[in-house]
Amino acid sequence: MNGLRAAFKFYINASVHVALAVSSLIFVTSFELDSDSNLFLVGFIFFGTITGYNFVKFAPAAGMHHRSLTNSLKAIQVFSFVSTLLAMFCLFHLPRNVWLVSGVFGVLTVFYAPFIEKRNLRGLSGLKIYVVALVWAGVTVLIPWSMDQDQLVLNVGILFLQVFLCVIVWTLPFEIRDLKYDPDNLKTLPQRLGVKKTKGLGIAFLVLVIMLEGLKEELKMNFFISLFATVFLSGFLLLRSKRDQSAFFASFWVEAIPIIWCILLFSLQSYR
Repeated sequence: MNGLRAAFKFYINASVHVALAVSSLIFVTSFELDSDSNLFLVGFIFFGTITGYNFVKFAPAAGMHHRSLTNSLKAIQVFSFVSTLLAMFCLFHLPRNVWLVSGVFGVLTVFYAPFIEKRNLRGLSGLKIYVVALVWAGVTVLIPWSMDQDQLVLNVGILFLQVFLCVIVWTLPFEIRDLKYDPDNLKTLPQRLGVKKTKGLGIAFLVLVIMLEGLKEELKMNFFISLFATVFLSGFLLLRSKRDQSAFFASFWVEAIPIIWCILLFSLQSYR
């Protein structure tokens, strides 16, 4: 039992879970844009996410309050190094335009890492959540699109905005949880609006996500059903968010939403 618990903690703390979540959105994008899922692209995004997240979380100057990770930090560092090599291997098998788009979001990730206190994107007042959403949406929508630019720009733009808004909502439970840790100068949405109004804003974003679907050139029923279920689950978990959450409420259940979305979408497609 202790071994399973340790393995689960490593799975979460080494960013494998969040990497699966981001990779799942690649498949969602591929379905919506009628493009093939390139395995090298999925591998690059998966291992690149592990590298990026662990780089940010375990940067030398990061003010971490997760001291329980100290004993496993070396293992995570080795794992991150191997993931970096695998990400680079996959990248070398992708077109150069993917390199360019990936570089933009890679730079954002570097400037998000808290190497120098108050001189990074995370430290800019109220900006953190939008940077995270921009990187997620860019990586999961724009990078796949850069490999197949025959898709309608309108549909790509709408999907980008939908993912952007969803990621903001998925980030809110983390910000509610971190109210006890975040300094006042971060000015997160829960700090500025309070928990109740933040949840209301998140629900409004989810309603907008559904409304945006009606602007696309073609309404795919399977995608719409999966999107509606994902929005419902996102709203449910957001409303259940509170300052004192269970240990893995946000880091496992909330971050599992994109994985559930992907599984549901492909289940509907297979059923058809």
